[in-house]
Amino acid sequence: MNPLFINTFEAYGDAVRYRSSGPSNAAKYGAVGVMVRSQASNTDQHPHTGVTFYNAAFPKIPAVSISTAEANWLSELLQHKDVLEVGFTTHCKMENDTLSYNVIGEIKGNKFPDEIITVGGHLDSWDLAEGAQDDGAGCVQSIEVIRAFIATGLRPDRTVRAVLFMNEENGAGGAQAYFDSAIAKKENHIFALESDAGGFTPRGFSVTASDSQFRQLQKWLPLFIPYGLYYFKKGESGVDIGFLEKTGAALVGLEPDSQRYFDLHHAENDVFEAVSKRELELGAINMAALVWLVSKYGLN
Repeated sequence: MNPLFINTFEAYGDAVRYRSSGPSNAAKYGAVGVMVRSQASNTDQHPHTGVTFYNAAFPKIPAVSISTAEANWLSELLQHKDVLEVGFTTHCKMENDTLSYNVIGEIKGNKFPDEIITVGGHLDSWDLAEGAQDDGAGCVQSIEVIRAFIATGLRPDRTVRAVLFMNEENGAGGAQAYFDSAIAKKENHIFALESDAGGFTPRGFSVTASDSQFRQLQKWLPLFIPYGLYYFKKGESGVDIGFLEKTGAALVGLEPDSQRYFDLHHAENDVFEAVSKRELELGAINMAALVWLVSKYGLN
């Protein structure tokens, strides 16, 4: 990952193509296997996994991810040897799809119950570890939005729905099903907020919305600055809520500090103990505040 990108998600977006399409591109030139340097920010011994897409026009060759430390070691060996022999054995296989579900809970709006605000994260994770940052943190924060309203006795004017999406990592089937259900039921979705960038210290919000909706969000920025959020900016909001853009809903993604996320992303060290309760709560309370403001004042 290019260290010149300050935001590590930009570095990931730049580098991840070598994992996702690298095997097929290598097979096109006669490769019999691929070893990919993990998409990780720092040097460590944890291989990071993720989606790989095979092109049916070329042989489906085996591919493995190696840790950044191992990749550095291998690179150094290659600089000093003309020929280096490497072997590996894989036991990967594709299982058949199985039925899974989104998990949904909501508080009905006090004044405008038919106007829906969705806040969510995704339940599934890669099987190397617990997926605590990706995306257990987002699920807990979404639940916490509703819990905070109940604990404080606040009743939102609009319906607030917490959605724990299934299948984000391997096709976004849960997000598609949620959108399809919303269309079938003719639901009025006005706003959606996603947390899928880890439970680290919150920094700001990324927004996909109309100009008028964006201006309304920006007016609220002074309310968030004392709590460590410094911007609303136009950009990507999240995979799971992305489908709802077709309904006209404004979409927002929580943006935590990105520097440590790719130390853990899709790796065996993404465990519960790696989550800071303090940082997780800071993100959740800022999410709850934004949801409350939209519930109270709307975005029209």
